[in-house]
Amino acid sequence: PCVSLQAAWCELPSRVLLVLTSQRGVQMYEADGSTMVFWHALDVPELPAAHSVFARGIAAVGGRFICVGTSFGAVLVFDIPPKGTNVTLSEVLEQHRDPITDIAAERGQAPDGSGDLVTADDSGTLCLWSSGEEFTLLGKIPGSGCTCSSVALWNGIVAAGYGDGQIRLWEAGSGRIRAQVSAHARWIYALDLAPLTGKLLSGAEDSFVHVWKLSRNPDTDDIEV
Repeated sequence: PCVSLQAAWCELPSRVLLVLTSQRGVQMYEADGSTMVFWHALDVPELPAAHSVFARGIAAVGGRFICVGTSFGAVLVFDIPPKGTNVTLSEVLEQHRDPITDIAAERGQAPDGSGDLVTADDSGTLCLWSSGEEFTLLGKIPGSGCTCSSVALWNGIVAAGYGDGQIRLWEAGSGRIRAQVSAHARWIYALDLAPLTGKLLSGAEDSFVHVWKLSRNPDTDDIEV
């Protein structure tokens, strides 16, 4: 038996896949769950019992890729064919030193140079990437020792939720912090974002769900919450 950690429907232009992550690895199914398309097992090295092995963080990006994070700090990039089961592991992104907590792809119109993928880890470090035949690291936002539990990426803005109840908004292109909100009294578990309206939903251990409105001021380019 193993623990399932996350499930997500990944929408690509040619198909939709249901992706599951667990302590054993990554499973991909047709959208209705009827057929397993792909299975990727995680290597289990000789580690002390205190260290868990798992996959966590799922995002579809670049039209043909699905990215999945691991407890080793690696991000697995799977190349998805338009149909069939010939899924391949095309690349492994190794910039994090701590377990991946969440991954998000751009859900709006990204400004030039801001990338289309963000990855987060247990130390709070964020990495910004541009997808392609080879993924390119555009920048890294150092962590402050507090876990970044969830991220969203919209119109070049990285929204990051942390274990201290803070939501911080970063400029994806420059890595500059643009806003900080004391959103919750306890650990933020999840963020979700509506790409057409810029509404950001945050859910936390304090039992509250909050909805925030994000926007850019067209005159000053400031990010408003």
